[in-house]
Amino acid sequence: MADHLADVTKYAKKAVNEAALAGLEKTYRLVLSQADSRFVACSDPAERDTVRENFLKKKLGLTGGDLDGAIKAVCEAMKDEHNKSRLTFYYLLAEHFDRLDAFSA
Repeated sequence: MADHLADVTKYAKKAVNEAALAGLEKTYRLVLSQADSRFVACSDPAERDTVRENFLKKKLGLTGGDLDGAIKAVCEAMKDEHNKSRLTFYYLLAEHFDRLDAFSA
């Protein structure tokens, strides 16, 4: 968790909600353990579609708003990272949409 906390801290706009981060880590433990799904590839349109459909729509229940714009904003914020941690990426999206509470229970 310490590695994830340090990574999220670099990008989060507010103090990191450690309970939400732990909840995300627990929810996505299997995904994070797989080498091919541990990172988000912003350059791949299919990957961005997957983030939008499976995380923003299905997991967070979002239907409106600029979902693609939010994904692009997180890609831009993390542009210096070659390997963009999926956990950090998802945390930043949940923070953007004020939905961290979905993971802190």
